[in-house]
Amino acid sequence: MPSTPKASDNEIEIFLADNPGWSLNAGKLQQTYIFKNFVMAFGFMTQVALVAERSNHHPEWSNIYKTVTIDLTTHEAGGISHKDFALAKAMDRMSHQLINE
Repeated sequence: MPSTPKASDNEIEIFLADNPGWSLNAGKLQQTYIFKNFVMAFGFMTQVALVAERSNHHPEWSNIYKTVTIDLTTHEAGGISHKDFALAKAMDRMSHQLINE
């Protein structure tokens, strides 16, 4: 049994309903953030990298200019877990702080 349990379909549905902008794509939580410019997008990724490293839970992501697309899944759980929910919420807080500066 994995040390990090997979979230239930119901838990994922509740998360998606409570966290606008997140969707389910290919079995992963997905969000796209659009910032004012590349520097803000890169700054966001830097902040996320520090949080991800501390929690030992890393996103799959891509960056094109001012756009950052995130996919979250927990490989050891074989799908989405509460680790993904926590990281997603932290990323939303960080993005809102940057966008609203």
